[in-house]
Amino acid sequence: MTPWVLHVDMDQFIAAVEVLRNPELAGKSVIVGGNGDPAERAVVATASYEARRFGIGSGMPMKIAARKAPADAVFLPVDHAAYEEASAQVMGTLRALPGVTVEITGWDECFLGVSTEDPEAVAHRAQAAVLASTSLHCSIGIGDNRVRAKIATGFGKPRGVFRLTHQNWFEVMGERSTRELWGIGPRVQKRLAAHGIRTVRELADADLAELVAEFGPKMGIWYGDLGHGRGPAAVDDTPWVARSHSRETTYQQNLTTSEQVSDAIRSLAVRAFDDCAAEGRPIERVHLKVRYAPFDTRTFGRKLPTPTSDRDEFVTAALGLAATVEAEREVRLLGVRAEMTMPRDEDPVERTPIRGRI
Repeated sequence: MTPWVLHVDMDQFIAAVEVLRNPELAGKSVIVGGNGDPAERAVVATASYEARRFGIGSGMPMKIAARKAPADAVFLPVDHAAYEEASAQVMGTLRALPGVTVEITGWDECFLGVSTEDPEAVAHRAQAAVLASTSLHCSIGIGDNRVRAKIATGFGKPRGVFRLTHQNWFEVMGERSTRELWGIGPRVQKRLAAHGIRTVRELADADLAELVAEFGPKMGIWYGDLGHGRGPAAVDDTPWVARSHSRETTYQQNLTTSEQVSDAIRSLAVRAFDDCAAEGRPIERVHLKVRYAPFDTRTFGRKLPTPTSDRDEFVTAALGLAATVEAEREVRLLGVRAEMTMPRDEDPVERTPIRGRI
């Protein structure tokens, strides 16, 4: 039997959950984000396919989404509990499939490991099972590794199945932009373009030494492999262990004084610490995220002298990073991340849940 990796991605997951709860929203432009008020500072968590036709997408400021949205668009607040419940139903359904290993990577997506000569049949069974148990649709990418499976999902959306392997990799991806590769964002795309590398084929043909010189030995080799669609094929159903916990807030009014910034950092640090304390592991690093008005983001980090389980000690360390905030600039967002020590024998893979986002 041939081993395969399937990537399951729920279609417009958050919007779909909202439509299930409110069937009258079907067919409308549904935009979920923040407190549901497009006049407040927040970003779009998700938009229905109808809203996406107007250029609205995840991560877009709600105010911009409101300007793009049609008159009958519906704006809704984020309901974490509802999405977590729906996600648990989806993942439970997939785990019940025979001969399938499930590795959860987010609320709305996971990898499946299967051994079969007909991966499409497995994919269709998974889609049918999820639809029957939750009334939600999903798309599934099939690959001979995780990278190709993940990218394949995009070609299957919505509600479809697509296979991407070493055999059709360059036929499908060769002339596409490097930006379409999983793990390459706009900054890396720009740096690649400076070397004349704009397409996936050009990345695959690039001189590895040149990539290593630009990105370092680890990431240079990784990007070179991405050009070929290479990547790990293992699917691990071991429950993941959080590496860190973060809390961040976008403020409706910019913070303009050092006292306001310090008070906000203190509040976020307490909440991040409490999230870690619930896991019973000490904290070894603290990170501060600052977004200045209008939209310039900086991050800073510091290793603690010794790992700590003392709230006051961690808060003091977080406040110590306040000195990095430029006093003359107004602040629209702050975030504090607490990085914990890992249990023995655990691979410290970063999977950071972000809570408290407005």
